Amino acid sequence: MSEHYFSEAPSGEFTPREIEVTLAGAPRSVLTAGGVFSPEHLDRGTEILLRTIAEFSDEFDGGEDQAPLLDLGCGWGPIALSAALTHPRREVWAVDVNERSRDLTRTNAERLGLENVRVAAPGEVPETLRFGEIRSNPPIRVGKEVLHGMLRLWLPRLVVGGEAYLVVAKHLGADSLQRWIAAEFDELEVGRIARDKGFHVIEAVRERE
Repeated sequence: MSEHYFSEAPSGEFTPREIEVTLAGAPRSVLTAGGVFSPEHLDRGTEILLRTIAEFSDEFDGGEDQAPLLDLGCGWGPIALSAALTHPRREVWAVDVNERSRDLTRTNAERLGLENVRVAAPGEVPETLRFGEIRSNPPIRVGKEVLHGMLRLWLPRLVVGGEAYLVVAKHLGADSLQRWIAAEFDELEVGRIARDKGFHVIEAVRERE
């Protein structure tokens, strides 16, 4: 497999650049760089995911006793940063195999004054940690075997009543992924809650242990 944004250690020169994006309803200045996903702008899939979550999720921040939120495959951090801005008292974990992505997310959280973001490689997340919500624009292009392995690892870590939101392009297999999740995880109630500009937002709710 050629190097891509899901490489653990991108070999290209690390040259950060500043861009302005809208997160949590306001313009924010963040750093991106080559070797991570969508370094030039907030990609359309993530934009649709964030807008859908804002429309469908509770606006009330229940506080520190809420189970943590996970951004799976954080890139330079838009999903985690948006969640942390919206829920400043909730712990947000930003996880990515790409060390450059982790560095950028950590830097962007610091730039925005967010103290509730925890950035980690997958193996650094405590095994006993469970999540109240998972948000992800998953790396579909890694292939089904790797993608399914990721979801088998993380979706079972939802607490009962916890929700996962995944945005996937229709032409990259949104329908088939939704069917696979429903067939693979009996404990999850799976459906599509949004369809916009060729992207589907899949919701999976854990109903029981």
